[in-house]
Amino acid sequence: MTTTAYDEYVRSHWSGRAAAYDRSLAALCAHPAPSLLDAVDVGAGTRVLDAGTGSGTVAALASARGAVVVAVDAEPSMVELTRRRVPSAEEVRLAALPRLPLTSGSFDAAVANFVINHVGDPRAAVDELRRVVWPAGRIAVTIWPDPPPEAQSLWGRVFDAAGVDRPTAPTVDVDRDFPRTPDGLGGLLDAAGLADVRCETITWAHRTDPEAWWSGPANGISKPGLVLVAQPPDVLARIRAVYDEVTASYRDADGLLALPTAALLASATVPLAPPG
Repeated sequence: MTTTAYDEYVRSHWSGRAAAYDRSLAALCAHPAPSLLDAVDVGAGTRVLDAGTGSGTVAALASARGAVVVAVDAEPSMVELTRRRVPSAEEVRLAALPRLPLTSGSFDAAVANFVINHVGDPRAAVDELRRVVWPAGRIAVTIWPDPPPEAQSLWGRVFDAAGVDRPTAPTVDVDRDFPRTPDGLGGLLDAAGLADVRCETITWAHRTDPEAWWSGPANGISKPGLVLVAQPPDVLARIRAVYDEVTASYRDADGLLALPTAALLASATVPLAPPG
């Protein structure tokens, strides 16, 4: 696997956490999955790559549509979970962008759901997706925008109110990064030589149990997880009390949270090879 310092950080951060992710943030990441597959016209017989499959949400949905699915992920626990969840997949294997052990031009479509925001060389990752898709095939990706949506940014409010410092985490090298905006994501696909580039913002209210929203970071998932797992019990209890206060205004009558959030979805076509 090709890595940068950021890739190593992300992979160590997610190591062994498939079950914790599946119980918490997987439902949030699942929301754009139907639109992601629609953007690349996945249907019966489509040969599709799900790059960075996570707990297999997109792979399972594509398989239910009758697609021929190959799914890859950099985290072994995610691979094992997806193998169990999507037994109909043609293959689920350990592999990571931007170097995939797959034949060039072997897919009708490739998707990456909240993966480009977790790689150290986003352009190289998009280039690799282009490589494995045949000419006239489609690519679609999702990322979280910046500034972060309310659902994600509320953790900053919690930590500030609790008086907790947030550790500095590694980031993508400046010369490899891109603006996490519609123009920025669209520009990334355009720079990779893709055609018919489109980018839209999807907004929704993520409904979740307060315990599920807490449990992901409490088990080390996402950037807030870096903060929570580093705290002694008394500080963790203080953060939890503030969390309950901050999230109270988002609770519906049924006790579930309704958290406003958003994602960017970009899609494009692999151009036909120029005449020889």
